[in-house]
Amino acid sequence: MAEDMLRLEGVRKTFGGSEVLHGIDLTVRRGEVVAILGPSGSGKTTLLRCANFLERADAGVLELGGERYDLAQATKREMAAVRRRTAFVFQNYNLFRNRTVLGNVTEGLVVARKMPRAQAEEIARGCLERVGMADRADAYPAELSGGQQQRVAIARAMATDPEIIYFDEPTSALDPELTVEVLGSMRQLAEGGMTMLVVTHEMGFAKNVADRVVFMEDGAVVAAASAHEFFDHPANDRVRIFLRTVGGEG
Repeated sequence: MAEDMLRLEGVRKTFGGSEVLHGIDLTVRRGEVVAILGPSGSGKTTLLRCANFLERADAGVLELGGERYDLAQATKREMAAVRRRTAFVFQNYNLFRNRTVLGNVTEGLVVARKMPRAQAEEIARGCLERVGMADRADAYPAELSGGQQQRVAIARAMATDPEIIYFDEPTSALDPELTVEVLGSMRQLAEGGMTMLVVTHEMGFAKNVADRVVFMEDGAVVAAASAHEFFDHPANDRVRIFLRTVGGEG
């Protein structure tokens, strides 16, 4: 069995006096794709953001590749160390509007990692090739469809050679036709062995690409199982109702 890449223990987070994460435990093994499903407001995105220090958890431990961090007490240096080893693909792309496609992918390599521009551009072009965007390297985000922008965001995540990529509802802002191309790029990543933690409402992706599924509701993990078990043998009535509602049953 593959070693654990990511382990979250006892993650708690409160907003405005209301606890939205109630001591979450979650593990992702190296090379594994884990999909997080659940209704809106269940804490899925908050958990993902806490794991990458985009939100500061109130309690909990993060273990990344054997290194342990206190989510509530981590220093800026520790947070930076975690982010150097991870990548985050946002719901709404988060591309620089005044940079070309190539510039968006090279920015983090040149500025944050002090990589020579020629080397950064070589890496960036290779990543754009992998997501089918090499021919748009000189375009600006405003000239691209939402699906193309999200594929650029995926290329940007790949370029930093992360140990794990977090995806926060990467297709929720897209039309169905554009969703297909983004999910195709994610499937390629998965087939290449990339470790991925994916908050998604795409049942087909969760069923056919994910290795495991974690189901959250009201800030807690209600069920966790292999994708096959989750969809074909739901663990409890709450999961069955959810799958029936979203059309993921059977």
